[in-house]
Amino acid sequence: MYKVILAGGMASGKSTVSKMFEAAGGLRFDLDEVSRKLLRPGCECTYRVAEAFGKDLLDPDTNEINRRELGRRAFATSESAELLEDLEMPFIREYMRQFLTKEAPVADARFCFVEVPLLDRVEDLLELVDEVVVVVAPLELRAKRAEQRGSSRQEFEQRIAHQPTDKYLRDQADTVFVNSGGLDELKAQVELWLNARFNQHLEQ
Repeated sequence: MYKVILAGGMASGKSTVSKMFEAAGGLRFDLDEVSRKLLRPGCECTYRVAEAFGKDLLDPDTNEINRRELGRRAFATSESAELLEDLEMPFIREYMRQFLTKEAPVADARFCFVEVPLLDRVEDLLELVDEVVVVVAPLELRAKRAEQRGSSRQEFEQRIAHQPTDKYLRDQADTVFVNSGGLDELKAQVELWLNARFNQHLEQ
């Protein structure tokens, strides 16, 4: 099983590439989704986060956590962002290790990929994969995309301040997709990547 880490900052186009990989038969493991699972009602991580950021984040009837308010509080300062990461990362890293070492090798797929929002937090796990692919885009373009999805400029800037820079991502990468044009340009880059490794193309 060929194993890939797919990384990129907020609104870089990482999720778009992820969908293309899935369309080509790739098995996806999304750390963002794992993070959401960790914050389900009844999970140990949920209670730890609520203890740290305020029990009023929990719905009194369902124990669902208010993710938007949590994000506002967590990314208000660098210290609070680091606290949230410290609470979640031990759980996330274990999920990732289990996937790469136990689930992926026996899966029925051409390749598998882990979609990673914070590559620097899992740097020691890179030895478990065959390739690191990153998606980068100009900062202003990313800001516009984020605003179109409902994030304010302030929210965007707060979040990217706690994410690895494009320079860091490029330094770690084996392959870089530059998402500064349209969807067709990005798709062409993914097509070349798939063809070079698996002699495979995206379906039209």
